[in-house]
Amino acid sequence: MRPLPSRSRKNGGISLGLFALCLAAARCLQTLHLAGQGVSLYIPQSAINATVEEDILLSVEYSCHGVPTIEWRYTSNWGVQKIVEWKPGTQANISQSHKDRVCTFDNGSIQLFSVGVRDSGYYVITVTESLGSSQFGTIVLHVSEILYEDLHFVAVFLAFLTAVAAMLISLMWVCNKCAYKFQRKRRHKLKESTTEEIELQDVEC
Repeated sequence: MRPLPSRSRKNGGISLGLFALCLAAARCLQTLHLAGQGVSLYIPQSAINATVEEDILLSVEYSCHGVPTIEWRYTSNWGVQKIVEWKPGTQANISQSHKDRVCTFDNGSIQLFSVGVRDSGYYVITVTESLGSSQFGTIVLHVSEILYEDLHFVAVFLAFLTAVAAMLISLMWVCNKCAYKFQRKRRHKLKESTTEEIELQDVEC
């Protein structure tokens, strides 16, 4: 009759062992599942058109487990340049070329102040989580000249043409006055010579 409790203890130990094994396997599967999910990144607007001196928001949204590292790079005809790198809740490491021109947000977005034509190009964001997985996205920015600058140039050009036209009109007026005076003097001389000839003819008679 005594072997029965021994078997029940063994069965109880096996059950606890199987339970612990199943729990460990579940934790491993959960960890693998979370690692497989990695980083997800959403970019509402992948192409932005802007004008000179405008403030631009490069908007993104991400989700991941833990605190990620966010990095923005700029690619254009002049090469690849690192803009900023930071972790949400910490101070951003902004490159010297974009100092006082960039503002960072915890959702991964950045704002560029007073953009110029040279800021046109591809802006690449990379979000890397602590487990090592990462995700990147690209936003294309095109910066064009402001319309009123062209109008300003046209206005200056028209003002220059107006000034030249006024100078030419003034010069023509002066020339016309000089010609009128010259003709008047010539007529006066012809009239004097004609009068002298008539007087001489009268004297001869």
